Amino acid sequence: MLEIVQIPVLSDNYLYLIHDPVSEETAVVDPAVEDAVVAALESRGWQLTHIFNTHHHWDHTGANLALKERYQTTIVGPSADRDRIPGIDIAVGEGDKAYLGDVAANVFDVPGHTRGHIAYHFVDDRALFCGDTLFAMGCGRLFEGTPDQMWQSLSKLLALPDETDVYCAHEYTLSNGKFALSVEPENLALVARMAEVEAARKRGEPTVPSKLGLEKATNPFLRPMSDEIQETLGMLGAPWPKVFGEIRTRKDNF
Repeated sequence: MLEIVQIPVLSDNYLYLIHDPVSEETAVVDPAVEDAVVAALESRGWQLTHIFNTHHHWDHTGANLALKERYQTTIVGPSADRDRIPGIDIAVGEGDKAYLGDVAANVFDVPGHTRGHIAYHFVDDRALFCGDTLFAMGCGRLFEGTPDQMWQSLSKLLALPDETDVYCAHEYTLSNGKFALSVEPENLALVARMAEVEAARKRGEPTVPSKLGLEKATNPFLRPMSDEIQETLGMLGAPWPKVFGEIRTRKDNF
């Protein structure tokens, strides 16, 4: 099994180290900063061999070049956005695999937040690294894509097993949950989850990763098929992509 280490940086970002104990290769996902990555590696005696980028934003690629110079790493990133990934060596897209030793992650194209966003799914380890496409009880803003694109992207992730661990890139869960309650207040699973999230944040604990099954039950961006959400939005019977787009617009203005 892969070893996964979560590293909080900046105000609300999460970076991840992924270590394969067989090959002793180690990747960092979306390195915003260098020092925290170096400290986490050195404390474990690991050598960085790969950088896996999900998209081009600075808080996901800011340390690419410094880490590449320090460790001679291989940088893997989205082929649809390779011109904006600093130091990229291997460009991947839908249907490709990204390797750490002999362990392969399936790559999904998940545009919407950006034009070239990708996600990495390690099937046997039940681990999904989805950057800013899917958050705990949220999804990324549509900076470069359309609601239809983002719904198609999220639909790919919806198809993954419920037991998948969702390693998203930000601690936005509390604010996301407050919005979720505004559109689906009678969702008992959501109400219960929010109580747990509020308690965890008061203790200073992370709410990430989450289980995909829990996201399916409580994340409004994965639930445009919900009768309650459709009724709240005045969109009963509307196509799911249209409902999703309205959810995203309301979150933008929440």
